[in-house]
Amino acid sequence: MNSIVKSVFFIIFLFNIVYANQLTTGEKVFKAYCWGCHHQTSVAFGPSFEEIANKRSTGEIQGHIVSPKSTYKQLGHKRSVMPAFGDKLSQKELDLITNFILNYKTKGK
Repeated sequence: MNSIVKSVFFIIFLFNIVYANQLTTGEKVFKAYCWGCHHQTSVAFGPSFEEIANKRSTGEIQGHIVSPKSTYKQLGHKRSVMPAFGDKLSQKELDLITNFILNYKTKGK
């Protein structure tokens, strides 16, 4: 089962890396890198963007995207299977996806 999950991550990653240089909006970054495991308002393999936005700061979101193995414990997770995107996303793409995630924050939180 674990090898199947890793294979799915790898296939999604390879398929989407072709489009990485063309990403100009947070939604495009989401569709290229995040959609396989995250959804905007419902839990998929990973937490929803709504849940992330309500619990995390900009720095925590970006830190976890860049290096999840370094941040998962301090964010309260027991483990992390999220791949690191530190060398795969430009700072612009990282900012775009972070802002896209934060758009799902519940009003008043």
